[in-house]
Amino acid sequence: MFISNDIKYVGVNDHNIDLFEGQYVVPNGMAYNSYVISDYKVAVMDTVDKNFTHEWLDNLEKALEGKAPDYLVVQHMEPDHSANIVNFMKNYPNAEIVSSQKAFTMMKNFFGTEFEDRRIVVGEGDELPLGKHVLKFVGAPMVHWPEVLMTYDTFDKVLFSADGFGKFGALDVEEDWACEARRYYIGIVGKYG
Repeated sequence: MFISNDIKYVGVNDHNIDLFEGQYVVPNGMAYNSYVISDYKVAVMDTVDKNFTHEWLDNLEKALEGKAPDYLVVQHMEPDHSANIVNFMKNYPNAEIVSSQKAFTMMKNFFGTEFEDRRIVVGEGDELPLGKHVLKFVGAPMVHWPEVLMTYDTFDKVLFSADGFGKFGALDVEEDWACEARRYYIGIVGKYG
């Protein structure tokens, strides 16, 4: 999937899942979205579900083309976004995690660490320059969970929206996008958004 010259999709499609979050029927599977932004510095946006660790790390390695990532931006702590944080940090020992304070507190609960020596806490309006790409953070609490951040790339004008504008379904399936996005919004974010 082409996003831009500097932004590559490294996510995975899950065709083995039948119920998302144990309750939403997903006959066309799910996509777990992750991206690489390559510039003077390299940022990886989110990880993927634990069942796809190896596929995701392979996708990541190909997209990095021999470069080491500088940052892992964690926008949301739900496991389909965060399950591979520890694996990422082991594979890339010089990378730092960029996320909200609340997300780091949740990391302590999930993984037993807040990555104190390798973290950058960001909030509303903070920026992370990568080179020509500058990531600007927008707090989006309760767009599903309380720690959610969205990230806007000011160069390519791309919004990484966490769960805010998601949909049910894998990306390699042709389906009515609006229908699955509407169903996702009603089930996942509608009660808060």
